[in-house]
Amino acid sequence: MNATPSSSTPLRAAAPPDAAGILRLIDGNLDEGHLLPRTPDDITRHTHRFLVADDGNGRIVACAELTPLSAAVAEVRSLVVDAAWRQRGLGSRLIGALGAQARRVGFSTLCAFTHGPGPFVRLGFSIVPHVWFPEKIALDCTGCAKFRACGQFAMALSLDGAQVQPGGSTARRTPLTVSSPAPLPMLAGPRVRPLRGAA
Repeated sequence: MNATPSSSTPLRAAAPPDAAGILRLIDGNLDEGHLLPRTPDDITRHTHRFLVADDGNGRIVACAELTPLSAAVAEVRSLVVDAAWRQRGLGSRLIGALGAQARRVGFSTLCAFTHGPGPFVRLGFSIVPHVWFPEKIALDCTGCAKFRACGQFAMALSLDGAQVQPGGSTARRTPLTVSSPAPLPMLAGPRVRPLRGAA
């Protein structure tokens, strides 16, 4: 392994030949229970959405995908850093680069679903109710064996300086409150209490 510091490990857009390395990295980290499995066909079709870092010898050591969920919302998906390359800032750099890319192409909200919200909070994300992103629930959650019991946090970041609202829309100068929107029938659950001092 080339143990260069992450600040000098360049991030780059993935190319078609990177698909196998991305899949290998994701599959190699599934046992930790924080990633959704991906198929070779899925990765091949979406390689162009990934940013990656390699070890200098072509082995992918970090990756993340920018997935459009709607015209307004994009998701950080399949964010993974090889265990030997963690604690070097690669994950934060990937999130930041995907956020900049999402902003450039016109998304107003960046979301992520994670078991570890700390790094996202440090980057300005807020924890929000899952039902704020029905597109994600329809795309991944309803077909997942861990649906309603995954333990993930829904994270949201406004990309246009506005406050994030349910459904990923944004509104300028509107205080963020975390009162649940009308729950979807299949997602009814405990109500979320408003955050204190969220205005």
